[in-house]
Amino acid sequence: MDVFKAISDPTRRAIIDLVAKEPININAIADNFDMSRPAVSKHIKVLSDTGLVGAHQQGRDRFLYLQLNALKEVQLWLKKYEYFWNDRLDNLDDFLKN
Repeated sequence: MDVFKAISDPTRRAIIDLVAKEPININAIADNFDMSRPAVSKHIKVLSDTGLVGAHQQGRDRFLYLQLNALKEVQLWLKKYEYFWNDRLDNLDDFLKN
């Protein structure tokens, strides 16, 4: 699975948002969703397989952390369209000034 498919799911994006704040215990992640722990684990597996999150063991707990390098592909793809938004915002600025 590629990074784009992984981030296309709203649950996985929400997990990324949680992990982006700080490393978080997998059980604490699951507590944020109205679904079974195995369902959350499947989402975490997708994120892990695509390299978006990593995990480390601390005692009996497993903590996830964000791996930003995996998002580089998304950033590079979005950068191709940056000119479009800059042009649109410049046009809006010109319109508002007149």
